Amino acid sequence: MYSVIEYFNGVEGGICLSINRLSRRTWIRHFFAVVSRLGDGGFWVAMAVVLVALQGLEALPLVLRMLITGAAGIVLYKFMKNRLIRHRPYINHNEIMCGTAPLDQYSFPSGHTLHATSFAIMLSQFEPLLIPIVVPFALLVAASRIILGLHYPSDVLVGAALGASLATIGLTAA
Repeated sequence: MYSVIEYFNGVEGGICLSINRLSRRTWIRHFFAVVSRLGDGGFWVAMAVVLVALQGLEALPLVLRMLITGAAGIVLYKFMKNRLIRHRPYINHNEIMCGTAPLDQYSFPSGHTLHATSFAIMLSQFEPLLIPIVVPFALLVAASRIILGLHYPSDVLVGAALGASLATIGLTAA
């Protein structure tokens, strides 16, 4: 039986291959590998430190909300990945090059994009001065996942939607 996941793998395979061709340029692959690695958490920790430096102790409740939201994001995306089992594009399509080592086995949804979206929204809401930094970085993280052959576009789109939802909950929860 042809599953929904197999259908989307076929539909998105050509798109992934086209975008992944960018990573054949060494400087592009290295640039997005660094962006992806920073998206593992280091960039967001640095932004939390900057936020505390700008806002003082008033920022600590938001930093705590970001930690809780980040933990909820990990639980959510790991649960989904281990139930839906969508192999990464470079595994399903031999022509797609893996640009950097993945953190886990499956691709749906993109945890990097989930967290980048979530944290960018939360930081932007609390400190609008950070928007020109965090929004472009979040977009680069999302792009890196496809360029490096680690995710399909739908993985990234769903990760962004989940991240936006978690950010909204994290910002509005009492």
